[in-house]
Amino acid sequence: MTTNRTTPLKIEPVAGALGATVRGIELSRVADGEQLDALRKALADYLVVFLPKQDLSLDDLERITDLLGGRDVTPFVDPLEDRPYVIRVIKEPDDVLNFANAWHSDLSYLPVPPSYTLLHAWDVPDHGGDTVWSNQYRAYETLSGGLQKALDGLNAVHSAGVAYGTGGLLDKFKDFTSMAISPSSDAYHEHTHPVVITHPVTRRRSLYINPVYTTRFEGWTQAESETLLNHLYRHSINENFTCRLRWSVKTLAIWDNRCTMHNALNDYSGVRREMYRTSVKGAIPE
Repeated sequence: MTTNRTTPLKIEPVAGALGATVRGIELSRVADGEQLDALRKALADYLVVFLPKQDLSLDDLERITDLLGGRDVTPFVDPLEDRPYVIRVIKEPDDVLNFANAWHSDLSYLPVPPSYTLLHAWDVPDHGGDTVWSNQYRAYETLSGGLQKALDGLNAVHSAGVAYGTGGLLDKFKDFTSMAISPSSDAYHEHTHPVVITHPVTRRRSLYINPVYTTRFEGWTQAESETLLNHLYRHSINENFTCRLRWSVKTLAIWDNRCTMHNALNDYSGVRREMYRTSVKGAIPE
């Protein structure tokens, strides 16, 4: 299992804010973490990368996840029976809901959220079903200096309860999706992270809140937090900060959860979509 270490990647930006299509690497042949250094550099530069025509087995997907930093679990979604770190992201033709149809950063409710997410397309609709990402470096950098200064001293509370808690949204609407959701009272546990974090690789400052998992500012009530949080949410998904992927079968997307949010659009009623997802271990946001 080898690949040419000297062949440079072909990188084509897809938008001004973030995102690039990457060619020139066949991940099924990569066996060494050093062989992914150029891909890591592309992720640092573009935040999300799209690798078309990647003929990957689930073994390959897990191996690449390990080489990028190690597999991490996804709570409250049942994994594949024999693969505890792989989840199936599925929407059948008669499903009403799709998975991840709201702006969020993956698993920010964990004490140690993942660094990267990998999502590999197996079946996609002829049209619709795009995913959109937003650059949270730019979200922070385009705030006023006064608001930046105020946010730098704040922590925010994150919880999966609204989405995955017993009696929560996905529990109430479980009959409208084929996703293997496993609601739990554990989802109501809370963890705090800085509202503004420093990326451990780029050292750039990034806004780190999202409307799915952030519940309030630490030390503030939900009512006191609501107005400012809603302002920040609207600002953070400004169309000038975004890029969009039109999926094709065998495309692999990899994105950095520490400096992006994403939203999987639900505009493909009556059509099937199937993907497989893994997460890469991260570090405590600081």
